[in-house]
Amino acid sequence: MQRERVADDIYIFTSDLYAQVTAGVVLTAEGAVLIDTLLFPEETRAIKHFVEGRLACPVRYVINTHYHADHTYGTYMFPDATVISHALCYDLLNTRGRDGLEQARQEMSELKSVQLALPMLVFNHRPLILRLGNKTLHMWHTPGHSPDCSVVLVKEDRVLFGADTLMPIPYFVDGSYDDFLASLQSLQNNTFECIVQGHGEVILRGEIEEKIQSDIKYLTLLKKYATNAHTKSDPEAYLARVDVERCGKSRILLSGQVQQLHVANLRMMYKQVGGNIQAPEPTAENSGDK
Repeated sequence: MQRERVADDIYIFTSDLYAQVTAGVVLTAEGAVLIDTLLFPEETRAIKHFVEGRLACPVRYVINTHYHADHTYGTYMFPDATVISHALCYDLLNTRGRDGLEQARQEMSELKSVQLALPMLVFNHRPLILRLGNKTLHMWHTPGHSPDCSVVLVKEDRVLFGADTLMPIPYFVDGSYDDFLASLQSLQNNTFECIVQGHGEVILRGEIEEKIQSDIKYLTLLKKYATNAHTKSDPEAYLARVDVERCGKSRILLSGQVQQLHVANLRMMYKQVGGNIQAPEPTAENSGDK
C-alpha cells in the first residue's frame, strides 16, 4: 500500500492489491475522518495502525462514498466510528452488498473475516456538512458511476475526494451515462487544490480542468460510436474496433485495466441506445462483491 500526504492534515492510501483503489484520512484535534476503506483487510488494517497507532488519532467517522466492495469492505474495522453515506448507499449495501459479500467470502479466503457495516448517518437531497475540530467536510451526491456515488470536499484545504466520479476512465456499468455526464459538468469551474480519484493518482490543481474535460469528451465520443454502431451491418465488429484511444484515453492507465473498463462501457452504452448485445460481466466496480 502506498501513502501520500496531500495537505498538512490529509493522507491518501493507494492499494497495491486491487486496481489502485484509494482511501483517505483527514486529521483533526478531535479525531479523524476516514473517507472510504480498501478491499482487503490487510491494507485497511495498515491504515488503522497508521492513523490510530502511529498518529494516535482515533477514527471518529468513516464516510462511504458508494457501496462497491473495494471502497467499503474495511468499514467494519472501525466499530467505534459513525459511518456516513448517501441514503442510496445504505439501501444498496443492505441488498446487493449483503449478497455480494456472502459470495465473496466463499470465493476468497482473504475476505472471510469481512463483516457488513451499514451507515448510521445518511443524507439525501441536500449535501451533508460535517464539522470536526478545525475541519469542515461537505459531502454531496454525484451519481453516474453508481446510483449512490458521492464526493467529499475538505473545505479548508480545497481537497476534493472524487470517489469513482473521478477515476482514470469514467465507468458507468452500474450507473447512468446521463447522470455521470451531469455530475462531471457540475464539477467544472470550481477551485480545488487537488482531487483524489477513487482509483489511481491524485490530480493536481493545474490538471483538474483538463482532466474533467477529458472525461466529458470520453463520454461524448463513447455515445457517438455506440450510436454509429446501429448503422453498421456488423455492430459487434464495429464496436470491437473502437478502442480506448479512439475515445481520447490511454490504455496504460490503471496498469492497463482501462481497456477492459472501456469495452464494458461501450457495450453498456450500445444497449442504452437500443442495441442488442450481451451485458458486461459484473466486477468489483459494478457490483457489491469482488
